[in-house]
Amino acid sequence: MRFVVPQFIEHEAKIIGPLTFSQFIYVGMAGGVCFALYFILPFIFFIVASIILLGGALAMAFLRINGRPLLSVLGSFLKFNVMPKMYLWKKKDIPVTRSRGQVKKSQNTEAELPLKVAEGSQLGKIKTHIESNI
Repeated sequence: MRFVVPQFIEHEAKIIGPLTFSQFIYVGMAGGVCFALYFILPFIFFIVASIILLGGALAMAFLRINGRPLLSVLGSFLKFNVMPKMYLWKKKDIPVTRSRGQVKKSQNTEAELPLKVAEGSQLGKIKTHIESNI
């Protein structure tokens, strides 16, 4: 039996003309507020407020940053700035070795080596010889 697999599941449906429901709400609310401001404010203040409101509404409705809506990006920005941050630094203890009068910090400890070398093998003798010459 064959089934139809839904595609474009992340795509919002166009409900009102070419706009989705959320886009229509953003633009419609800003338009309604601008309509009310036309009767309340002097004309020059109305123009400035309308430009700001409609610009913000159009940005909220149509602007996407990395595929995410502007409202989601602003929410993440505010959450990042408000939440407490804790930065931890874990210092590794590096053993200090003396070699010919100079103090060195060895970078590889035995715990960090990926392979263990058997003591009776030829490789173990070469390792001991190399370490004693350093």
